[in-house]
Amino acid sequence: MASTCMQIFAFILALLGIMGAMVATLLPNWKVSADVGSNIITAISQMQGLWMDCTWYSTGMFSCTLKYSVLSLPAYLQTARTTMVLCCVMAAMGLCLASLGLKCTRWGGGRRSKRHAAIASGGCFITAGFLCLVPASWFTNEVITNFLDRSVHESNKFEPGGAVYVAFLSAGFLFVGGSIFCVSCAGKRPGHQDMILLPPPNKLILQQQQQLLQQQQQDQHQYCSLSPLDNKTGYSLQDYV
Repeated sequence: MASTCMQIFAFILALLGIMGAMVATLLPNWKVSADVGSNIITAISQMQGLWMDCTWYSTGMFSCTLKYSVLSLPAYLQTARTTMVLCCVMAAMGLCLASLGLKCTRWGGGRRSKRHAAIASGGCFITAGFLCLVPASWFTNEVITNFLDRSVHESNKFEPGGAVYVAFLSAGFLFVGGSIFCVSCAGKRPGHQDMILLPPPNKLILQQQQQLLQQQQQDQHQYCSLSPLDNKTGYSLQDYV
């Protein structure tokens, strides 16, 4: 019962993790303009994401520009795009496997197949968490390095945005959910579980063996009871002859 509750808790954490990873992938505020300069007349705030750049103007207007060219992007941005998409794919596969490996569900086969599915889903969640953590860390490092560079103008300095924090939080959810799925099933060895399931067949075999022994004993009694008569009839016939 406790392991079932832990699996449900891990499934909820993984579901939150994949939702956060998808939101972080689509949000345009991976980095936002820092309020360190005096250039606040035309543009209030600038935001840059993985797929678009957005700008808030002092007049209340809001405009976004998509990043169509992939090769013109820096290496850390290309890596962030790829790994975040792979993170969402791996987390979705983990959810499918986790739905089969949950002990509270009836689909997914027997206990052994459920155990294997749960461990596989835990591996998918941990891999997805790693894929989500790498771009968030690299992106944050690039933003902080650029911010501390004195040769960069104040109007071009940015700070980590909300999408980066969402990515970090999602990676943590995926790591914890995947670890719980692996631990909840890895502690039980297949041999131990098989020994728990073996006694009923053994009892049936013993019952069958006992029944066979009883039948053999009955056959022997019948043979012993019939053989003297046959011998007597044989002797009497020889005497007559």
